[in-house]
Amino acid sequence: MSTIRDGYKPLPTEVTIKPSPIDGLGLFSVESIEEGIIVGLTHKSEFNFEDGYVRTPLGGFINHSNHANCRLVPRATDTGHVLYLEALRTIESGEELTTKYSIGRY
Repeated sequence: MSTIRDGYKPLPTEVTIKPSPIDGLGLFSVESIEEGIIVGLTHKSEFNFEDGYVRTPLGGFINHSNHANCRLVPRATDTGHVLYLEALRTIESGEELTTKYSIGRY
């Protein structure tokens, strides 16, 4: 079962942004993140934005991988839809967080 941590933080304390060997900048863990943990909010539905979502700082730096260690989890709220980043397995300190995604489809 997924666990959502209390409160919104633009960048959770468990991750940092730094140069990625995948592309540009990426999200990297600064401590171990257990499987099933919701790292944070990545996107919020907003019809005025491309693809119908606005990315949060966390969502702006997640890179794609065919062997992703995270996934985007949709949830409905009273103000629209949001996407959270969930760890698919334990992510070790220093490891890049990735998700498998397609442009325009979450």
